[in-house]
Amino acid sequence: MSRIASVFAQQSHKALIPYITIGYPNIETTLMVAPLLADSGCDIIELGIPFSDPLADGVTIQKASFHALQNGVNPKLCLEVAKELSRKVKIPLVFMTYFNPVFNYGIKEFCAACADSGVDGLIIPDLPPEEGLELEIATRRYGLDLIYLLAPTSTKERIKLVAEKSRQFIYLVTVTGLTGVRDRLPANLEAFVARVRKITKQPLCVGFGISTSEQARQVAKIADGVIIGSRIIQLMEAGSESLILLQDFIKEIRSAIDKER
Repeated sequence: MSRIASVFAQQSHKALIPYITIGYPNIETTLMVAPLLADSGCDIIELGIPFSDPLADGVTIQKASFHALQNGVNPKLCLEVAKELSRKVKIPLVFMTYFNPVFNYGIKEFCAACADSGVDGLIIPDLPPEEGLELEIATRRYGLDLIYLLAPTSTKERIKLVAEKSRQFIYLVTVTGLTGVRDRLPANLEAFVARVRKITKQPLCVGFGISTSEQARQVAKIADGVIIGSRIIQLMEAGSESLILLQDFIKEIRSAIDKER
């Protein structure tokens, strides 16, 4: 059983999965925040590799990615950071990136480096399952879980394909659009989750736009995991108080989703 699979093997446990951009606002903060997230009740950490054209990301994460790139953050440095974090935290680490950096690094070489750095899985929003065979083979060879995404507009055929190919869980996006903080969850979210549930028994984790404990509680009621990114990045912009605010926020979210066991 992979380390990601072990998260969902816990009976009645709802996974809390935060996202942070490596190198935002700097590498030192990344190295401090990840252990804080693990100690505050998170189950898996998404580590974003900054990219110049992050198609799935809204303004908040785009800005963080641009800032990190300006700081000289690249895939090689991200692998080094992941390797250091894998020694500090016991929970799984997943890279969130785009296909271009993986392709330029070399698919097999990147997967081998991920395994050596203690990375457990990959999420690549711009990689459709129809074109993922080479990466699927490489990730399996090196013991990585490749996680695919589904949108509310996904057809029954696409849901079946992703259910067949995604490993350990499926990432459901709340909207057809970009990441970012939103005032409310979409009205059709429950129906979307139910539609996917009819086709697969894979754990389902929901992300894009979740920013409050009440939204997290609503998601935990219908899904197996809650993914939060933009709100975490915003809290990290609060200067010297950011770590305290972030820790309090994560603990609040953890408490809210635990109520839905």
